[in-house]
Amino acid sequence: MADSQALARKWRPKDFMGLVGQEHVVRALVNSMEQNRLHHAYLFTGTRGVGKTTVARILAKALNCERGITATPCGKCTACLAIDQGSFVDLIELDAASNTQVDAMRELLDNAQYAPVAARYKVYLIDEVHMLSRSAFNAMLKTLEEPPEHVKFILATTDPQKIPVTVLSRCLQFNLKQIPSSLMEMRLTEILSAEGISADTAALKLLAKAAKGSLRDALSLLDQAIAFSNAAIDETSTREMLGALDQNHLFALLEALAERDGAAMLAIADQLEVASVLFDQVLQDLAALLHRLATAQIIPQILDEEQPEVDRLLALIKHFTPEDIQLFYEIALHGRADLSQAPDEYSGFTMTLMRMLVFMPSCSQQAADRVVHAGISADTPPEVKSGLSTDSGGQEKSIVIDSPNEAWLALVDQLKLHGMTRMLAQYSEAKHFSASRIELCVAEMHKHLLEKVYQDKLKSQLKIHLGKAVEVIFSLERITGVTPAVLRDRDKLAKQSQAIEAIESDPYVQGLVKEFDAKLNVSSIKPIH
Repeated sequence: MADSQALARKWRPKDFMGLVGQEHVVRALVNSMEQNRLHHAYLFTGTRGVGKTTVARILAKALNCERGITATPCGKCTACLAIDQGSFVDLIELDAASNTQVDAMRELLDNAQYAPVAARYKVYLIDEVHMLSRSAFNAMLKTLEEPPEHVKFILATTDPQKIPVTVLSRCLQFNLKQIPSSLMEMRLTEILSAEGISADTAALKLLAKAAKGSLRDALSLLDQAIAFSNAAIDETSTREMLGALDQNHLFALLEALAERDGAAMLAIADQLEVASVLFDQVLQDLAALLHRLATAQIIPQILDEEQPEVDRLLALIKHFTPEDIQLFYEIALHGRADLSQAPDEYSGFTMTLMRMLVFMPSCSQQAADRVVHAGISADTPPEVKSGLSTDSGGQEKSIVIDSPNEAWLALVDQLKLHGMTRMLAQYSEAKHFSASRIELCVAEMHKHLLEKVYQDKLKSQLKIHLGKAVEVIFSLERITGVTPAVLRDRDKLAKQSQAIEAIESDPYVQGLVKEFDAKLNVSSIKPIH
C-alpha cells in the first residue's frame, strides 16, 4: 500500500452516514440535529471497537461545524478539520482509565465555566467514564445538574453498570451494537477494493468472525493479514495467521460421533492438541457448526448449494435427529463453561466429546422407543423377547425388541422401585434377557449397589411385575454405558436445553434483553416436569 497509515485510522468514518451497523443511533442523533433538540450530556455505551469515540467526534463536528449545527458537517471547515486531526482546542478529551482521581476532574470542570476559544460549544469527551472514582463522579454531577449553555458532555463506556444512577439519569443514552459479521465483510470488501488488494471471500469471513463484533479489530486484523499474506489474502494464510480451526476437523468430529467412533474422536482431539489450538475456540466453533446443522435441518431452503461443505452438511443432517443436534449444542455450551474447572483443557474438551457420545440416543434406544406388545409364540427366538409383563386379566405378554439391553431399558421404568434398589436397576446393563433368566452387569464404580438386600428387593419386584420368578444374575463388568441412568440424564439434559431455548426465544424476554442490554442467567432456568 502507498499509504502506511493503519486502516482503522485511515478509514475511520468522518460523518454519520459512514457509520456501519449503528443506524438506530444515527437516526436519533440526526433527528435531534435537524430539530435542534440538543441535550447537554450524551452517553455512548457498547463493547470495544464498535464506534463510541468515533460517534462522539462526529457529534462534536456536528455541533461546531462552521455551517451551523447540522447532521451533515462539511468536513472542510477549520473546526471539522481540526477535530479530525485531533487538534481542536475546544474538544477536550479525557481518558478516565488513566485519570480516575477527583483532582483531574475538578481541574477539567473548573475550566468548563469559561467560554469556548473558537467554537460554538466546548465539548468534553470522557472515554471509559466508568473508571472514574466515586468522588470524581460527585464532582462531575454538580456540573451535569447545572451545565453552562456553552458546554456539552459526551461520555463513552464499555461498562455502564458501573456508572452511578445519578449520572446516568442526566444523560441521553445510546447503546452501540456489535457489528454483524455480514456487514463487516461488506465493509472489508469495500476497503480492499479501494486499496487495490485482492482477498478470498472465505478469508474475509474468517477475519469478520475473529473480530467478534468490533470493526476496529476487524481492520487491525486486516492490516495483519495484508502483511502476512504479502497483499494477496487467501483462506489458508488467514487461517494460519489467526490460528483458526480448519472446518475439516469439526466435520470429522461430528462424522465420528455419527458413527459412534470414540477412538476417532479422541484421535482428532490429539491432533488439535498437537496443533496448539484453543479448545475453548474449538467448542465455540463446534457449537456454531451445530447451529448451522440445526438451521439447515429445520429450514433446508437456506442451504447454499455453492458452499463447498454442503454435501457434508447434508450427510450429517441425515445421521442426526433435531433432538440430537439440540443436545450436542447444549453439551458444547456447557463444555465451554466447564473448561476452567477441568484438570486441564484437553481433559475438559475430551470429556465434552465423550458426553456427546454417551448421551447420544443409540440405535438400541431408538429400537426400544419403538417397542410393541405381542403374544408369545413357541417359535419366537429368545433373543427377540424382552421383559415379560401381564395385563389386568393376567395374560402374559412380551415386548418385541432387538437385544437384551433394550429389553432391560424398556422394563426398568415399569418397575416400582425406590432408593438404592432403584439405583441398582438404573445403573445396570443387561447382557442376557430371556423369560427365565436375566444377567445384569454393573460398572466397578457402582459396585456398592450390589449389596444383597438391594439385589433381593429388585428380584422381588421383578417377580411381582412379571408374575413369576426369574433368575437374576449380577456381575461386575465393563459396560457400554447405555443404562437407564444414562438415558435419564440424557433426557434431563435435553429438557434443560428445551427450557433454555424456550426462554431465549420468548418475545418478551428478547424485548427485555434488547431494551436493557440484559443477559440471561441460564443456570437459573429449570424445566417444568
